[in-house]
Amino acid sequence: MAIEVIYKDALMLAINKPAGLPVHKGAGREMKTLEDYLDELRFGLPKRPELAHRLDKDTTGCLILGRNKVALKRLSELFQHQKIKKTYLALVHGTIETKTGEINYPIAKKSKDKRSWWGKIDEHGQPAFTQYEVLQSSQMGSLVKLIPITGRTHQLRIHTQAIGHPIVGDTIYGIKHEKHPLCLHCAEMEVPLYAKREKIMLKAPLPDLFTKAMVALGITETIEKH
Repeated sequence: MAIEVIYKDALMLAINKPAGLPVHKGAGREMKTLEDYLDELRFGLPKRPELAHRLDKDTTGCLILGRNKVALKRLSELFQHQKIKKTYLALVHGTIETKTGEINYPIAKKSKDKRSWWGKIDEHGQPAFTQYEVLQSSQMGSLVKLIPITGRTHQLRIHTQAIGHPIVGDTIYGIKHEKHPLCLHCAEMEVPLYAKREKIMLKAPLPDLFTKAMVALGITETIEKH
């Protein structure tokens, strides 16, 4: 598999993660993961880069890797303290009437099974905040910009479901037996990796299957692919 590199310097790599590629191996999972391709991303360094965070298997877009221990420590601190701004694009079912707003529903794990990542809205869960802006709409769907202020597992997928507009292709929190792939894409990231330099701006173009799903739901206007 060819991995598209969208940024590279001495400390950090960023790739445009394709759909269907898990970032690490799971229990009972035999399919290839991103870890199987990391040696190809050394670019002359003695050690391979390592993941600084994760994306779900079917989520696409910006994914950051640290190229050494110092970089990984710095990136981990930035993610932990929510210093990295992430902007997602999502195609959701239905027309969202309120064009901008914030989704504020706490999230808890759905199961006590440590192997399960699934979550649910729960008043006793962890605080979770998502800002959204509707970019385009049709009678069947809406293209939405999502900015997670917190970083709960499956937050965007759970929050869009909670307001009655699940993400297209989400067979866990949306419609089962969906014919489209999961239409959730990390389009941009702002990374303040260096104290005395401007933030690193990452941009990942939309995958073709996402744009095809837009057309199928009646959203045919051209949007920027970067």
